[in-house]
Amino acid sequence: MTTSLDQLKQTGTVVVSDSGDFEAIDVYKPQASSEGLADATTNPSLLLAAVNKPKYSRLIDVAIAYGKQKGGTVHQQVDAAVDRLLVEFGKEILAIIPGRVSTEIDARLSFDKAATKAKAKEIIALYESVGIKKERVLIKIASSWEGIQAARELERDDGIHCNLTLLFGFAQAVACAEAGVTLISPFVGRILDWYKKSTGKNYEGDDDPGVKSVKHIFNYYKQHGYKTIVMGASFRNVGEIKALAGVDFLTISPALLEELRNSTDGVPRRLSPQISAQAEPIAKVSYIENEAEFRWELLQDQMAFDKLHEGIKKFAEDGKTLKDILLKKIGA
Repeated sequence: MTTSLDQLKQTGTVVVSDSGDFEAIDVYKPQASSEGLADATTNPSLLLAAVNKPKYSRLIDVAIAYGKQKGGTVHQQVDAAVDRLLVEFGKEILAIIPGRVSTEIDARLSFDKAATKAKAKEIIALYESVGIKKERVLIKIASSWEGIQAARELERDDGIHCNLTLLFGFAQAVACAEAGVTLISPFVGRILDWYKKSTGKNYEGDDDPGVKSVKHIFNYYKQHGYKTIVMGASFRNVGEIKALAGVDFLTISPALLEELRNSTDGVPRRLSPQISAQAEPIAKVSYIENEAEFRWELLQDQMAFDKLHEGIKKFAEDGKTLKDILLKKIGA
């Protein structure tokens, strides 16, 4: 019988592997979209888990050598090594998939537009130096005001495609669409986590607050003609995934991909531009030109405000741990 994973792919959703472990990505063969693409996405936490595996030591060696060759202070060498390590993992992933890889920049830059842009250009230049065209890379940036504005200018002025991550609130999603970013990654499971902790309730399927959020964003984008891809991320169970069948993209961890592959339960299409997106008209709003209004709306959404800043802090901590690992190796 057809697996649940195959049925999910047949709903029009592009399945993306959410892992820094490119051997795991190879096992699940991410699906190609109608444009012939298949993507993979990583973040600092996933990359940190991957570099702790001995089988990836050769990539660390390349990164360390690059950092030393760049010279400067030991911390400058570490920064260069981290950038090269990101690109080495991306290059390995792109040897497996025909589409794009998302590469996340340092979360500590989330509130600095100029530094975010500069780092994005550095990463793209590094990819190009190893033969990877910028069209195959999505620069992953936190959905802060500064991050969204940086992505707006990178897309418009430099043709650098961006994946806006740590997205929890509707105001963030609206501003990203107005900025013309290529893709957004609303974090379904982390939204659920916040509500479970806040209310003490359990949520499933269509009642899941993370599922509701992504559906609302998807329907809003389709109603108002935005081209930005909606990619649900950070899932806690397959029920959340099935409830979003038909959304543009879903990035799924290897464990949940395996669960879907081992199941034959039905996965009917739940979202579509023609049906679900037209069921409930949503008034158009705008935030991209009004920083004060954006910040106010984000502040009013306590969940989105909390999870954005918590996520930035966690990614920054994992980034520092990664740098500490490389620092010891460079020092040795």
